[in-house]
Amino acid sequence: MAESFSFDVVSNFDRQELVNALDQVKREISQRYDLKGTDTVVDLDKENIFITTNSELTLNAVQDIIRQKAIKRNLSLKIFDYGEIETVSGNRVKQTILLKEGIKQEIAKKISKDIRGQIKKINVSINGETLRVSSKSKNDLQLAIKLVSEFEESLNIPLKANNFR
Repeated sequence: MAESFSFDVVSNFDRQELVNALDQVKREISQRYDLKGTDTVVDLDKENIFITTNSELTLNAVQDIIRQKAIKRNLSLKIFDYGEIETVSGNRVKQTILLKEGIKQEIAKKISKDIRGQIKKINVSINGETLRVSSKSKNDLQLAIKLVSEFEESLNIPLKANNFR
């Protein structure tokens, strides 16, 4: 029997890098002249980042800082799903940024169908929030990896191919 090769398609990020990036954001907020005295708070929980500040202008500045620090730490900007800006007590504004992780079932089915439609001798199985792509040909798998990067652009979710075996 011929040997089979495979890789996994995942949608995740390095949480420690995100924590480090947000620490840098907090440090920059405390040091920047235009953000001093704004009582800006950036909090991280398991699935969200919360930004509370005194105006939309400073909120936009904080979002830019978060993007800059994320890029420097090799985090995809596609992990951030910006929520609505809410007005909270004392004329302050709050925004929740949802962190996208994992591939939803309907998106996984679409990716699986598209890969199998374009490359005939390939197997795609859905395992929870990951996809396992396998084939007897390494060339077919390399084509599938290119397709995954194209899907990343069109679906606006961060996708990675890892565990290439």
